[in-house]
Amino acid sequence: MTKTITLAQGNGGQENNELISKVFYKAFANEILEKSEDAAIIHGGELAFSTDSFTVSPLFFPGADIGKLAVCGTCNDLAMMGAQPKYLTCSVIIEEGFPVRDLEKIVRSMKKELELNGAVVVSGDTKVVPRGSVDKIFINTTGIGEVLKKGISSNNITQDDLILVNRDMGCHGATIFAAREDIDMSSSLQSDCASLFPQVKALLDADIKITALRDATRGGVSAVLNEWSKQSNVCIEVEEEKMPVSDEVNGICEMLGFEAAALANEGTFVLAINKDDADRAVEILKTFENCSQATIIGKVTDAHLQKVILNSSWGTKRFLDTPSGELLPRIC
Repeated sequence: MTKTITLAQGNGGQENNELISKVFYKAFANEILEKSEDAAIIHGGELAFSTDSFTVSPLFFPGADIGKLAVCGTCNDLAMMGAQPKYLTCSVIIEEGFPVRDLEKIVRSMKKELELNGAVVVSGDTKVVPRGSVDKIFINTTGIGEVLKKGISSNNITQDDLILVNRDMGCHGATIFAAREDIDMSSSLQSDCASLFPQVKALLDADIKITALRDATRGGVSAVLNEWSKQSNVCIEVEEEKMPVSDEVNGICEMLGFEAAALANEGTFVLAINKDDADRAVEILKTFENCSQATIIGKVTDAHLQKVILNSSWGTKRFLDTPSGELLPRIC
């Protein structure tokens, strides 16, 4: 590991995993933390608990802003454990000179998303720091949710499961890059930032046999699949032609050499669903706006344990590795 912190260590990929395991896990190791889930399951399995910090640049972008992102990010982590978001804390660090009008806009976005999740902010903290100490505003949200379905875990994936995604991949990462670099695109490309609890609740209400859920944020779908393959000691094989990617995201990837599966998402999640219920899960997801491309993208095998294999439309195979290097810093 490097002697000083690099941007690559915040990308949600290989370097980020190394930093977490060799510094934070080493110091704080315990059986809850070592499960490496989106949220910790505590209080006898009744509650889910998660925290996240948001430093996205720019603060406002097509489809969302840092306020919506902050609420969605934490509420989605709770939802991925089968929990209904209930209570959040909100801490903000604001740079001196930040426009009050922008702050009010951000808070309105947070309020709207809280209402969608049925959650409330019950505690918080505000710090104002001198110009240059932070980049405009940083937000931390911590959430507690009520577990509606116990046993959802990325450590329990087996060959009885199929791998699904709820929508197309990479929209958030591509949108942030285009906004940051002032790329003028004549398209409808926007972030997929959205609260995922309504989709999870629909699956739970239909008694879908859910093994694992994970929102594909930093590091994208590639990072999720690689984490799952290692946590459950399985091989995951995905079909390249079945992985949904919009024309706009494909265009950015081809232009700049990105891989859509490695781009960040904020409303796209990966599901491991029992084979018996996979088709029904797709049907339920497709009833939601922006989820018309929900689909089964792969299966679980024992071909190469702890590896992800990408089967191309040309009949070739390659490993889909954990992303590495500086992907898109400051995407959340």
